[in-house]
Amino acid sequence: MRVGFIGVGNMGGPMARNLAAAGHEVAVHDLVPELVAACVAAGAAAAGSARAAVADAEVVVSMLPASKHVHGLYVEEGLLDVIDPDATVVDCSTIAPATARTVAAEAAERGIDMLDAPVSGGTAGAANATLTFMVGGDGAVLERVRPLLDQMGANVFHAGGRGAGQTAKVCNNMLLAAQMTATAEALALGVAEGLDPATLSAIMQRSSGGNWPLNVYNPWPGVMEGVPASRGYEGGFLVDLMIKDLELALDAASASGTPVAMGSLARNLYRLHRRVNDAGGLDFSSIQLLVEPGAGQN
Repeated sequence: MRVGFIGVGNMGGPMARNLAAAGHEVAVHDLVPELVAACVAAGAAAAGSARAAVADAEVVVSMLPASKHVHGLYVEEGLLDVIDPDATVVDCSTIAPATARTVAAEAAERGIDMLDAPVSGGTAGAANATLTFMVGGDGAVLERVRPLLDQMGANVFHAGGRGAGQTAKVCNNMLLAAQMTATAEALALGVAEGLDPATLSAIMQRSSGGNWPLNVYNPWPGVMEGVPASRGYEGGFLVDLMIKDLELALDAASASGTPVAMGSLARNLYRLHRRVNDAGGLDFSSIQLLVEPGAGQN
């Protein structure tokens, strides 16, 4: 397929490179030239603008930071006006469900099918093509692009209509933030009581406290290779982005009248971590440093 890919940062970059490696004609655009260059080295073509990236594209994929960027690109800057009506738009950004519905409605007015398809799995999942896609929109449209998603991920779920993928994503990330924070606390307590963090992690992995952070994204430095905690919390999913997702979850909870005490606490802890440790640009597993500032230092 001819794919226009907009936004090739920590997540979008590996996704675009996987599509290029699978033999698709991928034109990439990003505001950071170095990110585009990394994709070109993997077989993609550089596009000087978003409009150039989507020219002649059969599928347009975007991975942008926030709601304002998605609405700004597609609606305010008029990208929807130049996309071929026969093309399918797949927005993989994590944004407000209401924004996803609004932009999809704008696309529909122009005869364009659009899906909201945020992902889970982190940068490792993006690199290894093991992401989970949570898709909102028409099921028949999803089936049309499912082969493309399968080349970027291991799981594709149809969550429901427009915006449903985003709702699933903010629920997932709210739970993830609470799990990561609780995992960091448990590890800090164990180490304070004299346990080895790797041994404690292995015990909890096989016990009732087992969870995704323990299994694949341990927050304690040196316990697990290849994760942000073992490289100074660089890269990965940034604290700033986790706070953004938690804000989206709390906005949705407010709109529906749903109590989310744990989600609210996690948001407040991440805000505190960002302020106290200037941690907005660190991976979200760095919440370990709020719980135990000396984590990993022997």
